Amino acid sequence: MAARVLLRGSLAGAPAVPRLQPGTGPALRGLGCSARSAREDSWLKSLFVRKVDPRKDAHSNLLAKRETSSLYKLQFHNVKPECLEAYNKLCQEVLPKIHEEKHYPCALVGTWNTWYGEQDQAVHLWRYEGGYPALNEVMSKLRQNKEFTEFRKERGNMLLSRKNQLLLEFSFWNEPVPRNGPNIYELRSYQLRPGTMIEWGNYWARAIRFRQDSNEAVGGFFSQIGQLYMVHHLWAYKDLQTREDIRNAAWHKPGWDELVYYTDNSVNSNGNG
Repeated sequence: MAARVLLRGSLAGAPAVPRLQPGTGPALRGLGCSARSAREDSWLKSLFVRKVDPRKDAHSNLLAKRETSSLYKLQFHNVKPECLEAYNKLCQEVLPKIHEEKHYPCALVGTWNTWYGEQDQAVHLWRYEGGYPALNEVMSKLRQNKEFTEFRKERGNMLLSRKNQLLLEFSFWNEPVPRNGPNIYELRSYQLRPGTMIEWGNYWARAIRFRQDSNEAVGGFFSQIGQLYMVHHLWAYKDLQTREDIRNAAWHKPGWDELVYYTDNSVNSNGNG
């Protein structure tokens, strides 16, 4: 398991698109409900999550939200240290245009720089509203976009390496929504043992109830393409001390320790965190 503490830009009540300096939470487009109502709805759903049978259907159908067809892309860009400032400026100039373009069925959920974890790293989370057809449509249009082509060429000169994953969202997690800030974000990534994804989902459908009191749960995702058997949990906190307090408080809730014990058995490898 690996953990990253992330810093990022603007949010609700501020510009609609996130910036790359330290700031608040994920900026989303076209959300019809408040953070409170989305959180309550997710919490109520988690109370009635049925235990899924891994033999009956594909993991994606059993674990993902059925009421949406959104696909997520998580990008990790390792930037040359001397180029990080220029990289951030370049992304801030180009990425919001894609987010705001109504003919592109995608949204920039969040964009961050890693604070603790891998240094000189940028993390971007995109949502494609319509699944794989939406992804294909956006990629096709971007290939015809001269500004984006130049952006990719210039960006490539600043990078040491990059990787991405296509993800689906767990049905029992909160929908990522705008939130007041400033905040820090923690991305906790788990490499599961093959065959344990359903088990993980069953335990976390109950475990998420222990982590809703402070609205720290931003989103939970599992990989479909890229590095397989990966799970990502995204959390938001006011600061590092608040993170510590919230995480310690969970251990005083009956049942949390048992759920952590059983989910740890699903993890294939451990890292920092």
